[in-house]
Amino acid sequence: MASMNKTEAIQAILDATSVQPIVFTTGFSSRIASGLDDRPNHFYMTGSMGLASSVGIGVAQASGLATLVVDGDGAVLMNPVGLITAGAHESLPLAHIVLDDGQYASTGGQAVPSRPDLGALARDCGYLEVHRVHTAGELSELLCGVLARCSSPVFIHCVLRGAEPPVPPRVEADLGDHAARFGAKVRELAKERG
Repeated sequence: MASMNKTEAIQAILDATSVQPIVFTTGFSSRIASGLDDRPNHFYMTGSMGLASSVGIGVAQASGLATLVVDGDGAVLMNPVGLITAGAHESLPLAHIVLDDGQYASTGGQAVPSRPDLGALARDCGYLEVHRVHTAGELSELLCGVLARCSSPVFIHCVLRGAEPPVPPRVEADLGDHAARFGAKVRELAKERG
């Protein structure tokens, strides 16, 4: 079976998006995204593990824009309230992408201790559309379709396998400046959408 690593998955997400707000979970996902293509519509969690979905839900609700959350399996299991909240809002324009490598990669590679079926968990929380992908091509193709019609929460479970290239350094931006840049871009996009 073909596979993808975290960097390939994030590159596929970047290739399928342009101006959509994207919230990247803390750790390697933020570092990889920033290293590949730092855009003003990207929000990098530099702490608060497990809260990327909460931030993304707020962005989607406040702006009405199709918003992506790039989350980790460990982060989702640490704080599943985002699944519950998103699933309860049928008209929330949110694509919740979970990169599942089975480990807390950025804190030393410890195994995620519980391995529930994340798609089933999302469905049980109320997501009406749930997908599972194994390759960057599948992810990119799926995302293009999802973003063209995103008007309710969509859950995308990305199964990761394979060696990861060296991870870029930590996000260096001043946190206040980073938040202000993201907020300004989201307001601009929402205004353009009218």
